[in-house]
Amino acid sequence: MSTLKRPFNPRFPRTPFKREAEHNINEKIRHPEIRLVGENVTPGVYSVKDALDKANALGLDLVEISPNAVPPVCKIVEYNKFLYEKKKKEKEIKAHAKKVEVKEIRFTPNTDEHDVEFKAKHAENFLKDGDKVRTFVMFKGRSIVFKERGELLLLQFADRLKEVAIVEQLPALEGKKMFMTLAPKGKKKN
Repeated sequence: MSTLKRPFNPRFPRTPFKREAEHNINEKIRHPEIRLVGENVTPGVYSVKDALDKANALGLDLVEISPNAVPPVCKIVEYNKFLYEKKKKEKEIKAHAKKVEVKEIRFTPNTDEHDVEFKAKHAENFLKDGDKVRTFVMFKGRSIVFKERGELLLLQFADRLKEVAIVEQLPALEGKKMFMTLAPKGKKKN
């Protein structure tokens, strides 16, 4: 009789995956004294044994919230509910965080004044929305000899937008492009 072994499949591991707890809970707390907080508990400094007795009496878990504090802060809560609330708060904070986009505006050294004004209006709208603007002058072929003209164009563009923007990065030449970054001055206006 031959015994055939099932090949390893990462989707179905042979041993169940056991997740390590994020916090020290109940008997895993190794400090002699802790500061206890929570509902239905008098806040104060207790020995771990007394705090565990109170948690067991309430049918809840003793969770170490702030292990670096002196003495460490522990809370009497239902651990799974505590994790759920924590993840919910993190998700809410992430949802309200504004992701700053960088919009690009391109020029050539021979861009006309009317085109610069037109692009400045677009840049102004981007900046008012809270986005950054990265402007660059593209030098094609032999137009690289007009570096000064490109730098002057970018500085005039920044001067045109000085009411709503600050220059985050001054014009700098990288290869055949000269870049400048503008950031919004104030907060997003609704």
